[in-house]
Amino acid sequence: MGTALVYHEDMTATRLLWDDPECEIECPERLTTALERLQQHGLKQRCLQLVAREASEAELGLVHSPEYIALLRGTQALGTRELQALSKEYDAVYLHPSTFHCARLAVGAALQLVDAVLTGAVRNGLALVRPPGHHSQRATANGFCLFNNVAVAAKHAQQKHGLRRILIVDWDVHHGQGIQYIFEDDPSVLYFSWHRYEHGHFWPCLRESDADAVGRGRGLGFTVNLPWNQVGMGNADYVAAFLHVLLPLAFEFDPELVLVSAGFDSAIGDPEGQMLATPECFAHLTHLLQVLAGGRVCAVLEGGYHLESLSQSVCMMVRALLGDPALPLSGPMEPHGSALESLQCVRAAQAPHWVSLQQQGQPDLGWQVGWCLRLPSVTVTLNHPVPLGAAPVLSPGTPCPEGRPSPLPLGEPQFKAVVTQAAAALSSLLDQLRLHPTPPVRVAVALIAPDTGLALPPGVLCEEGSLPQEETQAWARSHEALAQDGALTALGKVLYLLDRILDGQVSSGMAATPVPAAAATLDVAVRYGLSHGAQRLLCVAVGQLDRPPGLTDDRRNLWLNIGGEEAAAPSMFHVSVPLPVTTGGFLSCALALVLPLAYSFQPDLVLVALGPAHGLRDPQAALLAALLRGPAGGRVFALVDEESTPQLATVLARVLNGEAPPSLGPFSMAAPEDTQALMYLRGRLEPRWKMLQVAGEAAGPGSG
Repeated sequence: MGTALVYHEDMTATRLLWDDPECEIECPERLTTALERLQQHGLKQRCLQLVAREASEAELGLVHSPEYIALLRGTQALGTRELQALSKEYDAVYLHPSTFHCARLAVGAALQLVDAVLTGAVRNGLALVRPPGHHSQRATANGFCLFNNVAVAAKHAQQKHGLRRILIVDWDVHHGQGIQYIFEDDPSVLYFSWHRYEHGHFWPCLRESDADAVGRGRGLGFTVNLPWNQVGMGNADYVAAFLHVLLPLAFEFDPELVLVSAGFDSAIGDPEGQMLATPECFAHLTHLLQVLAGGRVCAVLEGGYHLESLSQSVCMMVRALLGDPALPLSGPMEPHGSALESLQCVRAAQAPHWVSLQQQGQPDLGWQVGWCLRLPSVTVTLNHPVPLGAAPVLSPGTPCPEGRPSPLPLGEPQFKAVVTQAAAALSSLLDQLRLHPTPPVRVAVALIAPDTGLALPPGVLCEEGSLPQEETQAWARSHEALAQDGALTALGKVLYLLDRILDGQVSSGMAATPVPAAAATLDVAVRYGLSHGAQRLLCVAVGQLDRPPGLTDDRRNLWLNIGGEEAAAPSMFHVSVPLPVTTGGFLSCALALVLPLAYSFQPDLVLVALGPAHGLRDPQAALLAALLRGPAGGRVFALVDEESTPQLATVLARVLNGEAPPSLGPFSMAAPEDTQALMYLRGRLEPRWKMLQVAGEAAGPGSG
C-alpha cells in the first residue's frame, strides 16, 4: 500500500496558439515544473508511477453528452483559425489539435487512480493532469476545462465499484460550478467548495456559488459552498474551514472515497487567487482528509498558475499522501473576520441538514440565514424570504458584467506586495526543509516487555535504549510511584525515546508505563520535554490524570484533560472536559475543541496520555492521535498503560506511521450535556485561542 502518481507527458502538448492574456497562464510548464520539483525532493521516486491512459468515450459519457464529445473529437482536424473561432464560443477556453487527446488522458488518469485505490493497489495518490476539469459541464467547456475529470471519476467509482458515498473536496480558488451542477440533486455525493467570491464579483460570478446554495431535491444539504469575500485568506482560514465546516459534515456523511479537486491557485503568490496560504498548509489539509474513508484519497490537479507556488504545494501534498509529517504552519493562527463571517453563513445554511452542526450549538439560525442573505450579490437579489432548510430559488448563472476580471484587481503596487510575500514564504519553506529534515525513523515504540501480540507495520522501530539509571533516578526522585524497579525502567525508556524525538532522530513515539506510575510518568515526561528543547508542549491527558501543581504557571505547556468530572478552564492553559459518551460528542470535542486549541497553541511536541480506565474505544484513541500529528509537525508521543490491549498499541503505532485510523462506526448525536460543556469552554477560551471562533464579531441580531 503506497501512493500513486499518475501522469503522461502527452498532457504537455496542448498549448495556446494565439495571443490571449486571459488564457496564457494555463501552460504546459504547470506540469513539467511540478514534476521537476517532485523529482528534486525525492518524492516522485517514492511513488508508484502510473502512465495515464485515455478515457474511453463511453467513460466520458458518464457525465458528458454524445454531441459534446463528438464536437471535441472533431477539433483534432481543425486549423488554428477554426480552433480560435470555436474557443471564443466558450468562457476562458482555448483549443489545440491535441486538446481532445490531452483531455481524455486527464480523465483517464483520474480513473486509473480511482481504480488503483479502490482495488487496494495503493492507499492514495495524485493525478497530475491538464487540462483541469471542475468548471466543465455536461455539454460545455468553461474556464480552461474540457471534460470534468473529477466528476467522471466519481461516476466511475459509483458504477464500476458500487460506491454509495463519495466526498469531493474542491480547494481551487474558483468555484467548481461544473461539479456542483452535475451532482446538486445527488445525495450520494457530498460536494464541498471554497472559492474566491467577493459577493459575486469574482469569476464565475454566479449566484449559485454563495453559501445558501445547498443543493436541490434529494440533494439538499449535499452541496456546501464556502465563499471567500476578501482576498488574503491564509493558513488559519483554511484550517478553520476544515475544522468547523468540512470535517463535521464529512464524518457524519462517512464517505467511502475522498476525491480532491486540487487547485493550487488558492496558494500564496497565485495571480488568480491572491490568497496567502503557504504550501505546507496543503499538507495539513491533506492530512486531515486522510482520516476519512480509510485513507482512500484521490487528488486530481485543477488550477494553479504561479509555477513555484504550485509546484511546492504539490510537493507538500504528496509528502502528506506518503505519510510524512507536515511541516509546522507559519504565522499567527487567527482567522480573518471576513472568513469567520463566511463560516457563520455556511454553518447557518447547512445546519438544518446536518446533525453535526446542530449539536455544536448554533443559536438563532433564522437571523443568521437572513443576515447572510443580505450580503450584496451582483447577479440576483432574493426578493422573497427563504424558509429555513429550503433551497433558494436560483436563477441560471450569468457571466460577470464586466467579463472575466483581470488577474490584478488589487492594482500593481498591491500585487507586487503579494508577489514579494510569496517569494518570502517559498524561501521560508525551503529553509524549513533544510533545517527540519524528515527524521530517519518515523515511529519508534518502547515497551516494558516484548509483546508478541503487537502487529507493527514495517519500518516501526522497537526501541531498546534507556536513559542512564542515575539520570532516570534523578528525574524520578519526587514521585514515590516511580521508586519501583519496573516503573523506573519504564521511565528510562520513555525519556530516552523522548530525547530521540526532540533531537530529530524519531518523528513520533509510543511507550508503555505501569498503571500505578502513569500520572507520575506523565508529569516527568512533560517537565523533561520542556527542559530539553520543547518550546510549546501540548499535553492531552485522557482519563483521571490531573495536571501536576508544578506546571500551573508554565505557559509553555497547554494541558487538556479529556475525562474530567466537569467542564472547567482554571486558566487559558489548563482545560478539562468530561469524556463524551457518543460518537458525535467525541467528534465535536476533537474537531471543535482539541484541534482548534492545538492549532492555536502551535506546539512543537504533543504528549497524548491514555490513563488507566481512560474510556476511549480503540478507534477513538487512534483518531485522536492521528489528528494531533498535524499541529506539531508529526512530533506526537503517546503514553499508554501496560495493561492496554495489543490491539490499541498496534492501531496507535499504525496511525502514527501515517495510516488511516479505523472507522468510528455509525454517527450518533452528542448528548445535551456534552454540547453544553463544549459551548461553555469555547466561550471561555475563544478570547485567547482564536481558532475556536466560528463567527464574526460584528454579526448578530440587529447588525449588518
